[in-house]
Amino acid sequence: MTLRAAPTRRGLARLGFSALASLSLGGCLGEGLLGEPLPERQSALDVSPVLLVATTRRPADPAGRPPYFTDQRGRGLAFASVRLSAPDRSLIGKVSSVVTGDWRIAASPRVVTGPEAATAFAEAALGRDVLIYVHGYRESFETAAVSAAQLSDGIRFRGVSGLFSWPSAGKTFDYGYDRESALWSRDAFEDLLRALATAQGGRIHIVAHSMGTLLTLETLRMLRADAGEAALDRIGAVVLAAPDIDIDLFTNGIERLGTAAQKITVISSTNDRALELSSTIAGGVIRAGAADRSRLEALGVRVADASDYGSGLINHDLFLSNVEVQQVIKRAVARADGR
Repeated sequence: MTLRAAPTRRGLARLGFSALASLSLGGCLGEGLLGEPLPERQSALDVSPVLLVATTRRPADPAGRPPYFTDQRGRGLAFASVRLSAPDRSLIGKVSSVVTGDWRIAASPRVVTGPEAATAFAEAALGRDVLIYVHGYRESFETAAVSAAQLSDGIRFRGVSGLFSWPSAGKTFDYGYDRESALWSRDAFEDLLRALATAQGGRIHIVAHSMGTLLTLETLRMLRADAGEAALDRIGAVVLAAPDIDIDLFTNGIERLGTAAQKITVISSTNDRALELSSTIAGGVIRAGAADRSRLEALGVRVADASDYGSGLINHDLFLSNVEVQQVIKRAVARADGR
C-alpha cells in the first residue's frame, strides 16, 4: 500500500484525510486490528472541551497560570479539571492551525491535592468511560495536555478525556531524571486506577506513549498484585505506543499480567529513531517498541506494526501524526467496548 507522507503533529487533526481514514487497513497494520472507521463527526471533547488531569507534578506558583504544573515532583497526586480551547473548525482555522497549532489550555481552576485527588477524578468522570493518556519522555505539562486532546478528538472518543502527567523535565539530556520520575509515579497512578475501578461506571481505557508505557505496565502489574483480577476487569483497552521498555523487562511485565495481557495492543516500528537512541543509552538492549512483531505476538499481545507508516526522521509519535495508525487505537477501544 502506498501512503502519503505524515502531516505535522500540530496540523494533523485539521487536515481531515477522510478518504485515507476510511480505508480498511487490516492487511497493513495487522489482521484483526483494524476495520472500517466509524463515521462520527465529533468527539465528546469537541462538544465539551474539558480534560480531567491527574498529575504527580508540582503545581506552578502562582496556581492556575502557565505552565500550570512544573517539571518538579509534587507531594503525591493532584487533580485538576482543565478547560481547553477547541480549534477553529472553519476553513481559515484549518489552514492557520498548521502554523499555530490547534488545541490549547484555556484555564486550570482549583487543584485538589492529597488523598482526595484520585477520588475527585473518579467523581468528575461521573461513571462514564474514560480515556487516560500517559505521555512519554521530554514532555511539558502543556504539550502533554495538547497531545491528550488531539488523541481523544482524533479517535472521536465519546467518553471522558483524561491525562496522567508525571514530572518529565522536558529536556533531551534528562532521560535519567524522566525515567526515575515515571517509576516514582507508579503508586499515584495505581491510586487513580483503583479509585476509578471502585467507582460505578464505564471502562478505563489507557493509551501510553514511549516512557509512559513503562509507568503503565509497571502500574498494571502492581494493581493486579494489590487489588486482584477484579480491578483489572474494569480496564478496557490498553494501547502501548512505541514502548520505550527493555524487551526483557517488557516480557517479564507481560507475563505477570496473566490473561490481562490480552487487553494490550502494542504499536511498534522497527525504524523508530528515538527508540534506537534509547537502546544505545541502555547498553544496546532492544526496546519493546522496536522489536520484531513475531517476538511481541509470542507474548500474547496484539501488535500493530507501523514500520511502513513513518516517513519522517524520528517516527516516534505515529499514533498522533498518522491517521491510519490512530485507527488502531480507535478499534482497540471499540473492541474493548464490545463493538
